[in-house]
Amino acid sequence: MTYLYKRVYAGPVQAVVFDWAGTTVDFGSLAPIKGFCQLFEQFGVPITAEEARAPMGAEKREHIQALLDMPRVREAWIAHHGSEADDAKVDELYDAFVNVQVACIAECAQLIPGVKETFDYLTDKGIKVGANTGYSQEMIVDLRSIAAEQGYKPSSVVCATDVQKARPFPHMTLKNIMELEVGAVQSVIKVDDTLTGIEEGLNAGCWTVGVIDSGNEVGMDLASWEALPEAQKDAKRAAAQQKFHASGAHYVINTVADLPEVVEDIEARLAVGEQP
Repeated sequence: MTYLYKRVYAGPVQAVVFDWAGTTVDFGSLAPIKGFCQLFEQFGVPITAEEARAPMGAEKREHIQALLDMPRVREAWIAHHGSEADDAKVDELYDAFVNVQVACIAECAQLIPGVKETFDYLTDKGIKVGANTGYSQEMIVDLRSIAAEQGYKPSSVVCATDVQKARPFPHMTLKNIMELEVGAVQSVIKVDDTLTGIEEGLNAGCWTVGVIDSGNEVGMDLASWEALPEAQKDAKRAAAQQKFHASGAHYVINTVADLPEVVEDIEARLAVGEQP
């Protein structure tokens, strides 16, 4: 006879794992877009911001490969260079991208409004904070120090190059969970502005929260977003919400400033036996 047993975690939220660009820093997630556009311009094949955004959330070498695989970009690359980019050329692009991206990240390292207050809220509740990203460790050295100066300092920082498989695989979030010494994945919340980041959190067995206003789905800097008429904001939010819900996100919020209410709701659901 086969017995089915479901293990239920009914304790408090133990940890939150945030993405970086578009979630906690860099309103609009502009640094990667600037970096990829500058990179391809340098190699004689300009790309649009929309094209640069399409693979957002991926490890950056994979992101470059995804851009090169786009039909229009592939055709433009062949027209300019005479052949498709092979692995050696992708390596060359990635090496050039690192320096470009470091500069762009430093330019866009301002905390998104509400992040410091939410970080303090989590710290006061004894909830551990981790972060992961499609960036590499060498790309975020300055970012980490600049964020710390603004009062945001995650206890665990994992990059795509620190694991065998990046998003949408769960490896980065699981590495955060191990480093934070969390006992149950059901007690962890993954917060991200990309659909692939939500998929990562779901694959890790966590609660997931999609971020709209500051993130990749809207893709506007803070000043431009604030100047937008409310009707246009609502339309962009509705479109993003639909995508996040379709991806399986448990919650969708405007910015990380709204996360405390989500934490309280998740803890109430956990207390009665609900699981992610």
